Amino acid sequence: MERNLNRIGLDIHARQRLRGWPNLPPGLEGEMGPGVWLKARPGVLDDIDYPTLKLPGANRMRTVPDALWLCFGGHERDLFVDIFVIEVCGTFTNLLDKRSRFAPSMHSMLATCPVPWLLGPSARDDETPRWQSIRLLAEPPPLPMVLPVRDIRVMYALPTKLFDSFASSQAPHAHEFFVPANALLTPDSWQEPSIRAMIARTSIRANFWSYNVAAE
Repeated sequence: MERNLNRIGLDIHARQRLRGWPNLPPGLEGEMGPGVWLKARPGVLDDIDYPTLKLPGANRMRTVPDALWLCFGGHERDLFVDIFVIEVCGTFTNLLDKRSRFAPSMHSMLATCPVPWLLGPSARDDETPRWQSIRLLAEPPPLPMVLPVRDIRVMYALPTKLFDSFASSQAPHAHEFFVPANALLTPDSWQEPSIRAMIARTSIRANFWSYNVAAE
């Protein structure tokens, strides 16, 4: 299957599969506290009105992950987002580039949410505008929302050969998780217990005693 994916483009195949994933990262139902999850990418259509990630002050160099979920938290005067990202990497060079974008840093990454995206429906079967779904705004935003990213979790999907090589010699950062691409990109993989269990480990609560005791 991976030879075929190389031929048609692993990124294109990944977007096709991830487009069908739900608005809330599978396995994280109720795991991130009182915040509200919204899926930012990939959308139903490949339009330009979707959230992106950037460093403070940047107006060109933006990060557009293969899949991105935002968990809105705080209150109207002190908003933030936690993010869950999926990046599909076909080569080692591509992996190094994408890892560098989420490397630990002393400054905050920012998530930019365009107005058209905030005014759009929350999901295919939910016409509620996204700005209302996050339950933190009193009225529609007149300008894009630029929010600090409090917490980052990234799942990298790699071809089998690259996954085996990386897993045998590298130590991931605490925010990084790795899976074989052929496990993540099967039809309806988000419903697979193994994938859901892996994503559940990215929960902030997984760092606390009560979560691990409850899982036993």
